[in-house]
Amino acid sequence: MKPAGRIEAQPWMTSAPTRAVIAALTADGGVARFVGGCVRDAYLERSVEDVDIATSEPPDRVVKLLKSAGIKAVPTGIAHGTVTAVVPPEHYEITTLREDVETHGRHATVAYTDDWRADAARRDLTMNALFLDPDGTLYDPFDGLKDLRAGRVRFVGEARTRIEEDYLRLLRFFRFHAYYGRSEPDADGLAACRELAPHLEKLSAERVWAETRKLLLAPSPEAVFALMAETGVLAHVLPHAGEVARLGLLAAREAAHDEPDAIRRLAAVLDLTTAHAETTAIVLKLSNAERDQLEAIAREWPRFAIESGAPARRSLYRLGAARVYDLILLRWAEAERLAGASIDDAPFREALDEAAAWMPKALPVQGVDVLTLGVPAGPAVGEILRQAEAWWIDRDFKPDRAALLKQLKTLANPQIA
Repeated sequence: MKPAGRIEAQPWMTSAPTRAVIAALTADGGVARFVGGCVRDAYLERSVEDVDIATSEPPDRVVKLLKSAGIKAVPTGIAHGTVTAVVPPEHYEITTLREDVETHGRHATVAYTDDWRADAARRDLTMNALFLDPDGTLYDPFDGLKDLRAGRVRFVGEARTRIEEDYLRLLRFFRFHAYYGRSEPDADGLAACRELAPHLEKLSAERVWAETRKLLLAPSPEAVFALMAETGVLAHVLPHAGEVARLGLLAAREAAHDEPDAIRRLAAVLDLTTAHAETTAIVLKLSNAERDQLEAIAREWPRFAIESGAPARRSLYRLGAARVYDLILLRWAEAERLAGASIDDAPFREALDEAAAWMPKALPVQGVDVLTLGVPAGPAVGEILRQAEAWWIDRDFKPDRAALLKQLKTLANPQIA
């Protein structure tokens, strides 16, 4: 391959851990180049999070070279040529150059090669088929730099062929358009996605959710979700997603008031019912924490109102600040959607401030305090505690332990008698 330009050295390229890994891989004259996302983002002068490296050395040789240099080598995907080098606090994914022998729509059978262009040809998008020498020399076998400059997301070679090799690439097309697209979507890519969308159902839920989660976290995901709905792709990923406009309004509110949250955004784009939340959690195999968050939002959605003072504090006590924060932002987005114009922001801002300032409270009495009064162990103890808690909440959490002990005694008298 001929060089396609240069970029100036950036800190991630010249850090001590990076230099150590490159030195190990090239110790016997081998070639190692940065590849994929780190090159793409470095060229655009964006933050580089993960550093991937390509080499013509076979995986077993990579492991030996790393260990000889005192670097921990983890065979994270050695069947497909991938080894992870660990130089705390950094991790580097090192992959031997490959070409596909056979593809199955979910993974490929590969053969190792020393042909850099052949390795680039099996990658999904032109902007991900870039190589970078440690000295800053760029290699661009499929015009990825031109596409990056134009904000055009384009498959390497024929779009349909690339997607049929791994149907997850269909979702990646939309995700990359959300993060890097600045022009109309590539027509060939869009047509292939429309045609092959039903095959998404062949993928594991975990892979689909991982990709969808990244898409949800894009700065402005609503335009791409609308495009996915228009092409029929969204129905194969989130069949209950029907509120794209609310998603966009929520993303704008988050940009001003909080970090983006994937589950909150998922709730925004759904027709938000408890049944839809439960089904979505099952279909996407959400984690327990993700499922609980989504289902709590859906459960509270019909009755949650923007309040202040004691009513707001009751909600905060019952749901916790994190869930109330979710619901306030969603209600704000919904109010804007329904109004179709700007609205009075003050109540929402005040509610967010109150949620942010909330300090969790614990009921100052426990079951042992009820037992001490002579109430027999059993359901009555829990019922008395529940009534005492309701009394405490109704008084805006102001009664102290002494007052609550007195109230317990009053509630316990009929049980003792």
